Amino acid sequence: MIQAIHINIKGRARFKINELYRSVELKEYLERSLSKEAAITYVYANPLTSNILVNFSRDISHNQISNLIEKILLNYPKQSKESQINKKTITNLQEQKSESWHLMAANNVVNALNTSKSSGLSSKSAAENLNKYGANVLDQAATRSDWNILIDQFKSLPVALLGVAAGVSVLTGGVIDAVVIMGVVGLNAAIGYVTESQSERIIHSLKNQEQTSTPVIREGKQIEIPTEDVVLGDILFLKPGGYVAADARLIEADNLSIDESALTGESIPITKITASLSDENIPLGDRLNMIYKGTFVTGGQGLAAVVSTGKFTEMGKIQQMVGEATAIQTPLAKQLDEVGSQLVLIGMGICGLVFGMGVLRGYGLVQMLKSSISLAVAAVPEGLPTIATTTLALGIRDMRKNNVLVRSLSAVEALGSVQTICMDKTGTLTENKMSVVEIYANSRHITVSDGEFITGEEKINPYTCDELLKLIHVSVLCNETQISLQEDGEYIVTGSATENALIYMAISAGVDAIALREKYLLLQTNLRSENRNIMSTIHQTPDGNQLIAVKGSPAEVVQICQKWVKNGQIVPLSEEDRQAMEIENDRMAGKALRVLGVAYGHIDETKNEKNYESDLIWLGLVGMADPIRKGAKELIGDFHQAGIDTVMITGDQSPTAYAIAKELELNRDPQLEILDSTNLNNLTPEALTALSDKVDVFARISPSNKLQIVQALQLAGKVVAMTGDGINDAPALKAAQVGVAMGKGGTDVAREVADIVLEDDRLETMIVAVSRGRTIYNNIRKSVHFLLATNLSEIMVMTTATALGIGEPLNAIQLLWLNLVTDIFPGLSLALEAPEPEVLSQSPRNPDEPIIKNTDFAKIAFESATLSVSTLAAYSYAIFRYGISPQASTIAFMSLTSGQLLHTISCRSEKHSIFNQEKLPNNPYLNAAIIGSFAIQILAIIIPSLRSLLKITPLNVVDIAVIGSSALLPLLINELTKNYTLPKNDIPAIQLTNTLQLSLPSQTQ
Repeated sequence: MIQAIHINIKGRARFKINELYRSVELKEYLERSLSKEAAITYVYANPLTSNILVNFSRDISHNQISNLIEKILLNYPKQSKESQINKKTITNLQEQKSESWHLMAANNVVNALNTSKSSGLSSKSAAENLNKYGANVLDQAATRSDWNILIDQFKSLPVALLGVAAGVSVLTGGVIDAVVIMGVVGLNAAIGYVTESQSERIIHSLKNQEQTSTPVIREGKQIEIPTEDVVLGDILFLKPGGYVAADARLIEADNLSIDESALTGESIPITKITASLSDENIPLGDRLNMIYKGTFVTGGQGLAAVVSTGKFTEMGKIQQMVGEATAIQTPLAKQLDEVGSQLVLIGMGICGLVFGMGVLRGYGLVQMLKSSISLAVAAVPEGLPTIATTTLALGIRDMRKNNVLVRSLSAVEALGSVQTICMDKTGTLTENKMSVVEIYANSRHITVSDGEFITGEEKINPYTCDELLKLIHVSVLCNETQISLQEDGEYIVTGSATENALIYMAISAGVDAIALREKYLLLQTNLRSENRNIMSTIHQTPDGNQLIAVKGSPAEVVQICQKWVKNGQIVPLSEEDRQAMEIENDRMAGKALRVLGVAYGHIDETKNEKNYESDLIWLGLVGMADPIRKGAKELIGDFHQAGIDTVMITGDQSPTAYAIAKELELNRDPQLEILDSTNLNNLTPEALTALSDKVDVFARISPSNKLQIVQALQLAGKVVAMTGDGINDAPALKAAQVGVAMGKGGTDVAREVADIVLEDDRLETMIVAVSRGRTIYNNIRKSVHFLLATNLSEIMVMTTATALGIGEPLNAIQLLWLNLVTDIFPGLSLALEAPEPEVLSQSPRNPDEPIIKNTDFAKIAFESATLSVSTLAAYSYAIFRYGISPQASTIAFMSLTSGQLLHTISCRSEKHSIFNQEKLPNNPYLNAAIIGSFAIQILAIIIPSLRSLLKITPLNVVDIAVIGSSALLPLLINELTKNYTLPKNDIPAIQLTNTLQLSLPSQTQ
């Protein structure tokens, strides 16, 4: 049933289709089918509303679109029925055999799969295989639902203890106490949920649209079928610009090249062959007669027999590894859990102690139970989860301004404690596209950088250098890349990475590549073959003659040349000249460049020679590489200055990996250490763990190797971050404490498992994240110090008063109020302090080091004692004047609250005192928190309802003076006892901080 909803605008219509409701399969079927129609420009089906929106040519009526949808729907029930059969039999699917297909001859593979090279599978056989092995789909990576994100906010011991305290409060009649406690818990959960769910939505919005159809041969015809319907034995028709739908064995290849960087990390497209191989344990990247799901066809064409689908493909195996990899808890999460555990024990001990003392003194059981629970609640800083959550959330907000999307709160902090960063080379350290970086012509070395041609210190204009211009022209002519010019003047090039690089070189030189090809019309193309590593093209020249342009393997090209261009003159090419070219070729190849020889010649039609690839004129060598990302070398230096080890993991050959690592100055030690996967596979896990933190580069690495390396570093006690963008990086990204994926050039699989996504692929923003993480940890540490000192003072006051039998200075609701007023906002303001001076010049902290060190406890105890003694002194004055009464309790309550608020100032720094000449940077949040909290405290005395709730009384001038003195005295004592003599190297460090604050976004913006 199709119902037109909105049809008033020409070329746009919205229809309601009842069958669409909650049917994702029908949504995909409709979108796929309608998008193939030339007249339809846009289609979107919503299975939640049952609506479908279609934009189409204004020449077509909405009735025609409605009829088209109806026709498409008529063909759907059959497919839907098949889909239901698949779902019913999903539990009975058979395993696909894992054979060494690359060792078998192409004909044997075809026979083993019961298929045919010319006619493919029959419809019946395809349906049987689909029911037998299931659809060609991967298990989707488990995503965090809104419900899971919300539940995660309650998974901490401090929150659990607060929940228990609230429950006990309800059982003993303290409903108001319970409401206040759960309000704090709810606030913490709301902040965490909003921040993390927002990041999750942004990351999901980056998902790529997968290729939905695949050309195959069935029953002797080439047809397009849904990619999920590709089955074992299907014959794939491969053409440039398409993704490979399943793992397959090549049975025909015509200059076929595949970009396998997403799977193997190899940045250069691989030229494929059909011949069988001999080595059973050959790595994936060297299986030249195999193609794999998710890789991309860059050139040529071919046929391949499908040997694995769905979860049985190499990509599917990686997906399973992702599921098996376990995420490691971050250092701060461990620290806060430890603090929470310690507070649980302290709370239980205090409960027991106070309850026992009260019962021995003859107090009522219910009264003592309430008092002891109140003290247990006082022992737990209610503000701790909120402060940690809010601080991390603010960190996420600031990171988002730098196009860094953080999936979870803990990931920001974890980056601050990272000791080793493992970086994938292709697409992360490099741009994953080929560029011309060096030319050797006329015995000169020419460097190509940012569109400029430089030899020595001199810049060359190609139009004043004949041999260079000819080399560029021939590189454009002997080239299959398609070139088009947009209205905005931008060129769109479509072809292999190598040939695209040559076109971009010509464009940067100012050559009009389109006009050049129009001037020299293409007559014939002679492509490379298995035993011939050169390509040649024949062109019609403007004067009616013919020109041959050649490029390819330098060793082969130079052998068919008899002359070369030297200083603008064509001269004979001697044997010594050939040797010189070969030496230069070896030199450039030693720098991990892909080198091509370039030559040309004029065809003499009068000689009737069929072999035109002879007696050519040598022009020079062109060296290409996957260029290092801008700023990558400086970033490595920044990591090293921050005390972080850098490790490069790549699927490239060792010489290529070594050359890139040397250029990046990846090693911190004088010797660059490199380990090849062939040696890695022979190591025991123990040996790999021992070696892992000594190796700078891991080469020829498979996805499982990457996971092994990350886990080995973790076993060696390192906090590991992993960066990557490919499918092959996903297991290691998940296993690392911090997984960082690319947002633009990265794959969906990598983004799904990463903790952090660099939306614009700028790797240098990671150093900002490291700085932010370290600052967050230091500031949370200050907040925890403040919370423990102030909450311990409450325990000391209550325990001492109970032991001395001088009543209860604070009742249960006052304790909760005190914690709310002095814990959350003052504690949070400490977490918003500016970065420490030496934040990026210190080594990463030891992840096993507790957030509060043993040396800190004595200081915390001293600070708590000064607050407690001062408060008890004020309380003693009040008892002496008013007796054990609400008036005395009010003075104790106000004294302790004021003292704790002023103690925030003391906790800003361990070294700097208020008496120092060198003042700390102003923290407006701290000022606002202290003034605001004092204002709330004053309102509690002024507003009758609050005064009644807290059971406090009005104060006179003398009482206020006593309260002020008791609050100010601990601050002065604690500040005077600080070691405020700054180390000599603090002055330049402060200058470094000023620079850092200019380059990094402010935490408090």
